[in-house]
Parts: sequence; structure tokens; C-alpha cells
Amino acid sequence: QVQLVESGGGLVQPGESLRLSCAASENILSIYRMGWYRQAPGKQRELVALIKSTGSTDYVDSVKGRFTISRDKAKNTVYLQMNSLKLEDTAVYSCNARRDAAGLYNYWGQGTQVTVSS
Repeated sequence: QVQLVESGGGLVQPGESLRLSCAASENILSIYRMGWYRQAPGKQRELVALIKSTGSTDYVDSVKGRFTISRDKAKNTVYLQMNSLKLEDTAVYSCNARRDAAGLYNYWGQGTQVTVSS
């Protein structure tokens, strides 16, 4: 079982930045895909960004050019750098580890609140 510990959420104003961190309990290169999801009140959870064990990344259209997912292999940590934050980025952000391509083994962090407010 992969344990994930997130940090870095908070309250910021529009246009500001935040960096989320997700520390995994095992070698992230052995995990098929690491991703950041978010869920805003009254909305469905959506996949915001992902990074595969190969290093390839992908983003939901609404954050392209503003968010960057990266990883530190030595620290088994995945980051989500969020720039130019908007009001609509407000949500609980959760880290996900999908161990296999089929998604049979999924693990979640506890979630961290990101609030963008003027």
C-alpha cells in the first residue's frame, strides 16, 4: 500500500502562486502514474495533472500554462506548482498514486485545501 502525505495548501489571492507537495512512501518510479485531483464544492472530482513513471505529463485544459507537475525522485515526492491562480481553482486538492495501468490499485492522500479569494 502506498501512503501519500500532501502539504502546501492555503489561502491566496488571485494571481498568486502555491506549490503542493505529495510525499510517497515508496519509490515513485515504480508507480505507473502519480496525479493531482481536485474537487470543488458541488462539483465532480477532476484530474488536474499527472506524471507517469516515464516522466510524461498531462494537464486538464483549464490549468495548462499555469500549473506544472514535477517530481523529485530522490525524495519520492511529486509537486504541483500552481501559478496565476484563479478563483475557480479553489478546491480540495488530492494526490493519487495509480500503481498499475488498469487502475486496480489506487491510493489517495488526505487532501489539502486551496482557496483563492480576493
